Amino acid sequence: MKKFLPLQAMLEVAIFAALAMLIDLLPGIKPIPSISISLAMVPIFIVAFRWGVKASFISGFIWGILQIVTGDAWILTPLQAFIEYFVAFSFIGFAGLMMGVVQNAVRLQNRPKLITSVSVGVLIGSIGRYFWHFIAGVVFFANYAEEAGQTPIYFSFVTNSITMISNFIGCSIVIILILMVRPTFLTMNKPLEANRKVS
Repeated sequence: MKKFLPLQAMLEVAIFAALAMLIDLLPGIKPIPSISISLAMVPIFIVAFRWGVKASFISGFIWGILQIVTGDAWILTPLQAFIEYFVAFSFIGFAGLMMGVVQNAVRLQNRPKLITSVSVGVLIGSIGRYFWHFIAGVVFFANYAEEAGQTPIYFSFVTNSITMISNFIGCSIVIILILMVRPTFLTMNKPLEANRKVS
């Protein structure tokens, strides 16, 4: 019978979700006053590149739960909370679609391909998350747009686009730097699985 996820993957899913929560509690990096860069998605992206979509979906989902449990969530209605914390955070896991390409680039020691594939994966996960924040912004935060004299669609798109782009750049840089120092970091699960079979 095939396991839902290997034990090591399940442990990493939980640990990296908690790490994402801890990083999220730290002050964001502000290159300019209107932009804040958070690196909290980095642990979820690491899970995505190590274990794929399923594991990173679960890790993002747990992070969303932790946001609510710790009182760090901004909740207006139950539906808004569900969209912005359960759905949006889970969709970061779409970065796992690039797992095979990223790990292959690591094994081939192809740095240009590694940088490109990691960046594409982080972009996919970032768009996956912030699409839902955009939807929630249009539906639930229309009054903020009206106060600013803007339409809800424009207001939500601009606000979430700025946040998404800045976080995408920050997370991509950090993950790429990690892989430049230790490129085998994302392929450690393969030798471990091989060792289990040998033993």
